[in-house]
Amino acid sequence: MSIRRILMSLSTGLAVLALSLTPAGPARSAGSAADGTRMDLPAPDKKGGMPLMQALAERRSTKSGYTGAPLSAQELSNLLWATWGMNRPDGRRTAPSAMNRQEVAVYAVLENGVWRYDAAGHALIRVLDGDHRRAAGGGSLVLLYAAPEDRWSGMHVGSLYQNAGLYCASAGLGNYVHASGVSALDGKLPLPDGWRVLIAQTVGLTK
Repeated sequence: MSIRRILMSLSTGLAVLALSLTPAGPARSAGSAADGTRMDLPAPDKKGGMPLMQALAERRSTKSGYTGAPLSAQELSNLLWATWGMNRPDGRRTAPSAMNRQEVAVYAVLENGVWRYDAAGHALIRVLDGDHRRAAGGGSLVLLYAAPEDRWSGMHVGSLYQNAGLYCASAGLGNYVHASGVSALDGKLPLPDGWRVLIAQTVGLTK
């Protein structure tokens, strides 16, 4: 193995370790999060939704008309799994990444805090209290995509928000991708050195 590949593997390992250091409390359902630090999500429904070609036909950006009502626990589970969940026993994901580096962190800005998606446990880990949705982009929730500032991150993040957009089309939810709000939580999220939020995606129920 070349020195470059060894250094890249070491960098990936350190980044994943840094993201895993946020403490997690005892497990509960998505509606009642134990001590408030962890929400276990229901198993994603992998059989439902529209056929792919129909979802592609329905995919669009929706920039207004959001009610702000929260998604159900099942909708939230499905959305996060479709976006960046594990779909194989070896830990690989629903979206590709260069050399399987998986250097993207997804944060869900909900009415009851900001939560990091833990794909391995299919759970949410609270990293920030309060309702920050308006500052980040509104809707039922906002997905924030954080990654290191390198040549691969734009490709990685783009793959994730396309997955989320297709799920929203399939589930009848509005969504749009935007750069406004990406700095709303600067200095508040527990990101590894050299990482930042690159893009945001508003998701939600519409009128």
